[in-house]
Amino acid sequence: MSRPGFYICLGPDSVLLLEHLEALLREHAPAAGPGAGLLPLPAQAPAAPGGSWEKRVVWGDEFSIHEWRELLGQQGLFSTPRAVVLRNAQVIPAAELKKLSSLLGQAGGAAWPLVCFELDYERGKLKIPKHIADLQCVSFARQQGWYREIPPLEARGLRQFVHKEAGRLGLRLAPAELEALAAAMPPDAGAVRLEMDKVALGAGPDGRLSPEILTMLAYRKDIDIFAFLQELQSGRNPAAVWGQFMKDQLEAPDAGLFSFLAMLLREARILWQLLVGEQVFLPPQVLQSKAGLARSLGYGRLAKIWDLALAADQGVKSGERSPQQAFELLLAELFRLFKA
Repeated sequence: MSRPGFYICLGPDSVLLLEHLEALLREHAPAAGPGAGLLPLPAQAPAAPGGSWEKRVVWGDEFSIHEWRELLGQQGLFSTPRAVVLRNAQVIPAAELKKLSSLLGQAGGAAWPLVCFELDYERGKLKIPKHIADLQCVSFARQQGWYREIPPLEARGLRQFVHKEAGRLGLRLAPAELEALAAAMPPDAGAVRLEMDKVALGAGPDGRLSPEILTMLAYRKDIDIFAFLQELQSGRNPAAVWGQFMKDQLEAPDAGLFSFLAMLLREARILWQLLVGEQVFLPPQVLQSKAGLARSLGYGRLAKIWDLALAADQGVKSGERSPQQAFELLLAELFRLFKA
């Protein structure tokens, strides 16, 4: 089967996107040879049949239409066909994406362009911005079957991925163990691989798990600090954040507060950068929402967040307050600050 002129894939999980592209490159291998992968192949992964590609990866935040044109036009090293992979294409400005679309329409010959849009996934579908969905290259790729949307690891997909990783690592899982592992894993392929590697280290020589193995898994879903700040700004009670913090407190009383403070200050720093006009690389829809919140808060209230975080930190480390007392006071002060 002849290879597509170009290929577009979209999804929130970069590991799954690159796995899909690796399968495409193996399917359309141009000549015999080992080739280098787009991502490190796991141990015991099957060797790529056929030949190899010379691979080049370009990131969206460093994208130049002139460089892209040259990469598509140049002959690969030692006349080897070249796969040119564009990552995080969603951060490229709309005007530049239109130029990219035109170049993809002229693609052919030795270079094979592969474009990844790494987008958010909500309510069972990808959030595809209109300026991306309306690109001519996207419409054409859909018609030709050169297009793939790859959902995240959720429900059955997460279980299947854990099962595949267990096979790669030589683990022998009972059905109940597979279900338990899948339930304890984060919905991220890269993170699942790291956790499964840890599980494999604690397995016996026959690949079977001991009853204590699940205690090795350290995944805990992070609080969405941006959503928390939006709730505070709107005057609503961020009950989900409070509930998650209390769960964290039961598991690790000290770590819960300091983890929250680190995330709070990281988000405040991003908002400050947006307010002063510094460049921040985020998906367009997220960037717009955060820039709006930054303008609404202004310099004074954003700066006050650092004061409140420092007070909570000092209160615990000086012994004046318990972590829970410090968090309650911090939350009350944040409510007061956002109501001002």
